[in-house]
Amino acid sequence: MNIGYARISTTDQSPALQLDALKAASCEKIFEETASGAKKDRPELARALEYMRKGDTLVVWKLDRLARSLPQLIETAAMIEERGMHFRSLTEEINTKTAGGKLIFHIMGALAQFERDLIRERTVAGLEAARKQGRVGGRPPALSAEAIKLAETMLASGNYTVAAVAEHLGVARKTLYNHGISREM
Repeated sequence: MNIGYARISTTDQSPALQLDALKAASCEKIFEETASGAKKDRPELARALEYMRKGDTLVVWKLDRLARSLPQLIETAAMIEERGMHFRSLTEEINTKTAGGKLIFHIMGALAQFERDLIRERTVAGLEAARKQGRVGGRPPALSAEAIKLAETMLASGNYTVAAVAEHLGVARKTLYNHGISREM
């Protein structure tokens, strides 16, 4: 069974072109929604995927109607394949029922992984370059050495609770605990 999925981004747009193409592709049921392609939460897409059974094909007018990014597209297509279902894009003429369609998706998956690996390599290289210049990434410590010493002194006096010390320093109690500061000092 062919199951259609049509998506428009705004209410100003019309899904008519997509709906006509999906009907011409013999889609027996069509799910339609207005949502940004960048959003992961698309209720009608979820309903379409729940409705589908093993051997069914999800049909879209164009790849960007299913996903905005290559990794998101690959993730969705992989999930469809894992469930024994197929995917077809009318405009790009991709059909995972065929060997060629599967090949295209595997190539796209390899490219998406390559892109993620490149981003990771650039991030690591950038952090290393920053370290060599004396810059350290990450969030600065919540408590300075002086604040830690003050907290320890306040608690050692017995006049303050951990909550009172945390409030005085403007941090959460957990921050004190993370720095090894507690009533049992």
